[in-house]
Amino acid sequence: MIDTAHPAGTVRDLVDATDWTALTDEIAEYGSAPTGPLLTPAQCRETAALYDETERFRSTVDMARHRFGSGQYRYFTHDLPEVVRELREAFYPHLLRIARDWSAKLGTCAPWPDELAEWLGMCHEAGQSKSAQILLRYGAGDWNALHRDVFGDMVFPLQVVIGLDVPGTDYTGGEFVMTEQRPRAQSRGSATTLLQGHGLVFTTRDRPVASKRGWSTAPMRHGVSTVRTGRRRTLGLVFHDAG
Repeated sequence: MIDTAHPAGTVRDLVDATDWTALTDEIAEYGSAPTGPLLTPAQCRETAALYDETERFRSTVDMARHRFGSGQYRYFTHDLPEVVRELREAFYPHLLRIARDWSAKLGTCAPWPDELAEWLGMCHEAGQSKSAQILLRYGAGDWNALHRDVFGDMVFPLQVVIGLDVPGTDYTGGEFVMTEQRPRAQSRGSATTLLQGHGLVFTTRDRPVASKRGWSTAPMRHGVSTVRTGRRRTLGLVFHDAG
């Protein structure tokens, strides 16, 4: 059962205290797995309020204009708010172990070094030098089409989304949706309600699945179902930069 109590401790303490064995097993099975609480309600409100500080962002995307769905999101500049920087740095070493294990199973290159800063430097050298950390805002009727956050050849296979509002109170609908393309079978879907301050670790592009001949990849996409009422805001943590 997920602990819904308000967290106490630093962001790194809370990320480190996650049951990473259970989370690793769940994400291997389903392509996504929830964390316990990482941010307090006050931290969630403060983070969501950053959306109106336009100088913090390098660009704004109107999803309807680009036919991505409906709603809006903004990419932070590299001058990240402290809580965003701390979250990404705290998650990286834990997700790195999963990423390397997946790579070993699939027999693919694992280019990710021990330090996040070094990996981001590699992204920049490859031409992916734009910040990919996202603050998203949805209103009633908004939704996000199924997609992958892949911006070039340099890809980290896992990312995190954190709920900033209270489902059922601040908004209804707006579940986080994932689909898995299964070999020689119809796709499988899942829907997760993001609790305020809680994270969801999920697959960026695909995940390894056991087969009769060893391991193969299961392509996955994610999106957001239609928000019925209210306003839904989330923080997206991506562990590679954009081109």
